[in-house]
Amino acid sequence: MAYIEPAPIKDKENPFESMMERFNIAAEKLGLDDETYGVLKSPSKQVIVSLPITMDDGRKEVFEGYRVIHSNILGPSKGGVRFDPHVNLDEVKALAAWMTWKCAVVDIPYGGAKGGVKCEPWTMSEGELERLTRAYTSALNEVLGPDIDIPAPDMGTGPREMAWMMDEYSKSRGRTINDVVTGKPLVLGGSLGRVEATGRGVMVSAMVALEKMGIKPTQATCAVQGFGNVGSHAAMLLEERGLRILGISDHTGAYWNERGLDIKNAIHYRQANGTLEGFTGGEKITNEELITSKVDVLVPAAKEDVITYHNADQIQAKLIVEGANGPTGARADKFLNEKGIVVAPDILANAGGVTVSYFEWVQNRLGYKWTRERVNRRSDRIMKEAFERVYRTAQEYDVSLRIASYIVAIKKVSETYRYRGGF
Repeated sequence: MAYIEPAPIKDKENPFESMMERFNIAAEKLGLDDETYGVLKSPSKQVIVSLPITMDDGRKEVFEGYRVIHSNILGPSKGGVRFDPHVNLDEVKALAAWMTWKCAVVDIPYGGAKGGVKCEPWTMSEGELERLTRAYTSALNEVLGPDIDIPAPDMGTGPREMAWMMDEYSKSRGRTINDVVTGKPLVLGGSLGRVEATGRGVMVSAMVALEKMGIKPTQATCAVQGFGNVGSHAAMLLEERGLRILGISDHTGAYWNERGLDIKNAIHYRQANGTLEGFTGGEKITNEELITSKVDVLVPAAKEDVITYHNADQIQAKLIVEGANGPTGARADKFLNEKGIVVAPDILANAGGVTVSYFEWVQNRLGYKWTRERVNRRSDRIMKEAFERVYRTAQEYDVSLRIASYIVAIKKVSETYRYRGGF
């Protein structure tokens, strides 16, 4: 098979190349034929739009927006929209592909997509952000749709932006269409349990992994890098199940307490102050010190490439549960595997978010809202079943959980492609 050799990777790994390295290994293990390999490696659609926006001071500023649909083989494509100054096409392509594999791993009928706008949302007023969000939605009017491509929040966006997107799309169709986006406010058809869903999935993955490793949660320590929505909920839920959280961090730095941090107190502090800056519940350390700290469980829940070939050999955790997308570079995998560190990979561990997004879409289509208990019960079951599926595959092929996740996902998508007879 004609596999693509990834380009040489610089110090900061290209996320698309990192994804392709793992994809290539899994495809080779599966003996994927050239035709299917060619279809699955390439995004089916890449859209770049220019968005001229009137700023509050009257001047026009042009922003660049992206939407990449990696696959719609399993169903309508699904993926978040991020507002961030570092958004670029390679990043969006990688994230769209990860969404394809993530949906396939947890066995929900979606393909993968991702979107983004290159901007600094924290410097913009609410009016500027609304005009930008509506312009982005309008520019992608023919790309989006509840049966075609369904956006969701990501870095720099949230329920407010999803409400604007839903409204703008609905206006173009002359009726309210709730199911065109997920992650909406509850009053607009959002789902109970959605806010904490990704963090909850991380917790479920960690608990199943600890059980497989023979480690009792009440005797385990943990550090969580990134204390946003995913990290804070994962930390709180892990603490509730007996783990001692020794370290947490955000972009202001990391905070460490050998006796264990009070996570609810830390969440209240961050909500009141916007960041963890000045938090007195622990000693201030660096983010790098947190990543390499001596704990049983490490949860990287911030951005890509925090575990690289530079620091992978210094990692002391026994288990890494990836709350973020792509927190471990492809070249770091070798070091982690050699050290016997178990990694619950991103496309498995943080799939709780897209699982409950799927539940939100289903509820919108049913016109019936589920209870929080039902949402949690069903998402926990899906996450546990997915982990067991990946674990069995890892044993069958004698590979890491990461490569096993890709094998499970690629197998599902490629079989569906063959049954559909290609395009």
